[in-house]
Amino acid sequence: MTNIEITKQSAKKWLFEIAAPIWSTKGVHNDGMFVEEFNHDGSPIDKFRRLMVQARQIYSFSELGRLGWQGDWKSIVENTMPHFLRGINSDDLFIHTFDQQTQIQDARLDLYNQAFGLFALGNAGDALGREDLFEQAVKTLEVLNTKWARDVGGYWEGEITPCPPYRQNPHMHMFEAALANYNFTKNPIWLETQKKIMATFVGKFQQLCDAVTEYFDENWKPLDGLQGQIVEPGHCFEWAWLFDIGFENGEGVKTADELGNFARKYGICPIRKIAINEVSTAGEIIDAKARLWPQTERLKAACARYKRTKSGEDANEIVESYNGLEKYFATDVDGFWHDKMNPDGTFIIEPVKASSFYHITCAISELLRL
Repeated sequence: MTNIEITKQSAKKWLFEIAAPIWSTKGVHNDGMFVEEFNHDGSPIDKFRRLMVQARQIYSFSELGRLGWQGDWKSIVENTMPHFLRGINSDDLFIHTFDQQTQIQDARLDLYNQAFGLFALGNAGDALGREDLFEQAVKTLEVLNTKWARDVGGYWEGEITPCPPYRQNPHMHMFEAALANYNFTKNPIWLETQKKIMATFVGKFQQLCDAVTEYFDENWKPLDGLQGQIVEPGHCFEWAWLFDIGFENGEGVKTADELGNFARKYGICPIRKIAINEVSTAGEIIDAKARLWPQTERLKAACARYKRTKSGEDANEIVESYNGLEKYFATDVDGFWHDKMNPDGTFIIEPVKASSFYHITCAISELLRL
């Protein structure tokens, strides 16, 4: 048995037998909405409920169903959809948060929420066989294209995050949502959206060093000073994965390899064997701490690249990526995780955020589909 097969077995066991059972039971409120976060003793924290988290969990359980998990994923998704759909306002856009009684708490608009709302609609539409969800996604996209599109490329970012700085990150998730909806429906409007974001990425977001930076002015020029030089290796990996899988003709492979090569060269701690938070465009370490989500993006990028190359180097990268991710699963409650690793390898103890389940499920899904 190859190292990849052993890794796949370990990942599937953790996801199917340890994580999914707890998040499908304790991770769901009696009203059908998903829990936002837990204490490390296993007790839920219920202060507010972000639409983004509801959307991510809709994806996670839809994907678990596609992967063949035998739990009651379909009822879980069906039960949360009425609440989730109430988060769409009269302009076909997604609100920010719900309260503990499932009512809208914060109706402000944000591009990040629009992206994950579209992502959830596509995934639930596929998992539940609901054409109306695909139709709603198109309505929302048309509003964004009409009212939020910027002449210099990309979209307005909404009312929550001040601009400038403008960010590439929510556009990455718009690309992800467009890719999912295109894969499920083959509606050309989604491929057109991917192509537009791709053009903005190559022309504006990606720098001469091959990496993608984080913070820009209103014309998509990197900000002056250190802030404009910040590279998150996790985002290099995440964009690399999207460009690798995003186009049937391999159109994104060159960009994927450029991003992945930079992140592998400068973004991996040689001692901890994990992806760190931030480096500069010159490859100098800015933040040596390491969140959980860059480990999942590293794994996804490695899986996508291995499908093309079948090289031993990329096989080893898959195994090392999952081994790095697995370190975060060592918690007091099986099926939970830590989010932030210090430079010395210890973890910051804080509530367990449900939002990471989307990252983990997506990464393990890519691994299992090899």
